[in-house]
Amino acid sequence: MVPVFGWMLLAHPDETGWRVASTVVFVLAIATDSLDGYLARRHDLITSFGKLADPIADKALTGMAFVGLSIIGELWWWVTVVILLREWGITVLRFVVLRYGVMAASRGGKVKTVLQAVALVLYLLPLSGWPDVVSVVAMIAALVVTVVTGVDYVLAAVRLRRQGRTA
Repeated sequence: MVPVFGWMLLAHPDETGWRVASTVVFVLAIATDSLDGYLARRHDLITSFGKLADPIADKALTGMAFVGLSIIGELWWWVTVVILLREWGITVLRFVVLRYGVMAASRGGKVKTVLQAVALVLYLLPLSGWPDVVSVVAMIAALVVTVVTGVDYVLAAVRLRRQGRTA
């Protein structure tokens, strides 16, 4: 769904109907990701591959939204850069510590994903007036939680590496 979403957003950024449609595709993609995680947990189908692949899929979708919103001038580039550096940095870190164990998504990481999704939906929708303020507040909250959880993941990786070395 990422290429379809990206095309819809970038090809028609100023057309209300297309913006709503691209938002719907984004929400459907996020919802299927959430459903996938729920089903995996409910039926005990959690795998090491899923623990790595799921966050990458999340980052592809949200990354396209952040970059797309910055390209069309709706979101400051510095916000996109900070968030993407954290997102891809933690993904690389997960692979670096993979020999010591799998670093699954934390509760804070899941909160971060929800905050990012809410902020992105608010930015994707063609809103004006007071909803713009709500969008900015949601994005600031998502940015802060993204950075804080990034630090938490780095600390978790250090602990995992230490445990792996002593074992």
